[in-house]
Amino acid sequence: MQFHQLQYFVAVAETRHFTRAAELVHVAQPSLSQQIKALERELGAGLFLRARGNITLTDAGEALLPLARRILADADTARHEVQELAQLRSGRVRLGATPSLCTGLLPDVLRAFHDRYPGIRLLIEEGGSHDLVRELARGALDLALVVLPLPTPSPALTTVELLREDLVVVSSPDAPAPGGGGRRAVRVADLEGERLVMFRHGYDLRELTVAACRAEGFEPDFAVEGGEMDAVLGFVRAGLGVAVVPRMVAARSGPGLRVTALAPPGLERTIALAHRSDVAPPRAARELQRMLLER
Repeated sequence: MQFHQLQYFVAVAETRHFTRAAELVHVAQPSLSQQIKALERELGAGLFLRARGNITLTDAGEALLPLARRILADADTARHEVQELAQLRSGRVRLGATPSLCTGLLPDVLRAFHDRYPGIRLLIEEGGSHDLVRELARGALDLALVVLPLPTPSPALTTVELLREDLVVVSSPDAPAPGGGGRRAVRVADLEGERLVMFRHGYDLRELTVAACRAEGFEPDFAVEGGEMDAVLGFVRAGLGVAVVPRMVAARSGPGLRVTALAPPGLERTIALAHRSDVAPPRAARELQRMLLER
């Protein structure tokens, strides 16, 4: 039994016409008929009843049809899976992420992905969630790590919650502890009167921190503003003020920073993985997505 014979058999069974079936599978009609006869000889049973131009399936044909369809479908799946695996030997993944996630979450995951798939180029774009959503929508990114809730909810995007992360206060060990004294945790209200090192406009952490201060009834006092994550941490180390940053960033920031927790209820942010709803990410991007979700 040959694979192409099953293709021809299914084509005739579905069209109930030898000539149309031959056109469907791009083969000459006499050749198709010969292969069907060869299949019938091998199986020892007729598959079609040919009466006055009407072609119907015999009992043997009815029995074979679902099996033949399954064999063809399995072969197509196998071909697709092998091609997908081949794609993991080369290609690219375009990933967007907020700068704090590039510092805290991504290094370990990207190292593991690169070790497993060294032929895949990783193209990383840093930006705020608003910018990343726009880049996803126009097809410039395959995946993006964003902070929920999105600044502008989009039904064209699918988001999957990845993690919830506490925020902490970082300060210079040479400066007075935030909130005064040596407390292990401070409240957001204790930041009133502290000079803050603040991120640039459009930075998710800026909006979250400012909103939390206003909810406590005060406007934050900025010592320096406008920086990216590395700049903010550097200004804090220099003693210019304190900053509110993700715990993962603080844990990876190295020496020269005092880390103080925020007392309950504290502050946290929700990180999600986003992609376009109308286009499935490439296989390599889906593999990176799986590794992020299983990290």
